Amino acid sequence: MKKILLSLCIVLLTVGLFAQKKLTDVAKIDNDVINMGQIKQGNPTPAKFIVTNVGSEPLIIEQASPTCGCTISDYTKEPIMPGKTGYINATYNAASVGHFDKHLTVKFAGVDEIKTITLSGDVVDAGQAPIVKTEEVVKPTIAPVPVVAVKTTAKTATVTKKKTVKKPVKKTTAAATAKTK
Repeated sequence: MKKILLSLCIVLLTVGLFAQKKLTDVAKIDNDVINMGQIKQGNPTPAKFIVTNVGSEPLIIEQASPTCGCTISDYTKEPIMPGKTGYINATYNAASVGHFDKHLTVKFAGVDEIKTITLSGDVVDAGQAPIVKTEEVVKPTIAPVPVVAVKTTAKTATVTKKKTVKKPVKKTTAAATAKTK
């Protein structure tokens, strides 16, 4: 019985020592998605993802790979100290006109999880003027109207009641009308 209990304790300790860290325990990426807006065709456009080490040990980015050849990436090669930041640069080549969502996979040392980050936007023809979205339109500001003190004088009006005079009404009865005839 003692051997079984001792073996169980050793197995639990070994599993605890070799357990992998979670991604959220070691790294935080400021934005998982960067919307690049509208970019002109043939104009390679860079974006920068900021990686913060939220763990207690130095953080190493092992790999930051684009999922296609239309995106080039670079990243911090040296260890990122606890509380410090590193970067993942991604450049989209903008060869084709239209909407794009391009993904990069990021692998950190000592973490089994793979993080996916995304570049998105719209490539417009180089000769075309960019389309302004409604949220990009700057609304004019209206200056406040100054308050002016106005001095007023109140006039009192007197109202008199007019008496209405009623004319007397002659009452006629059937007997009286018969006498007059």
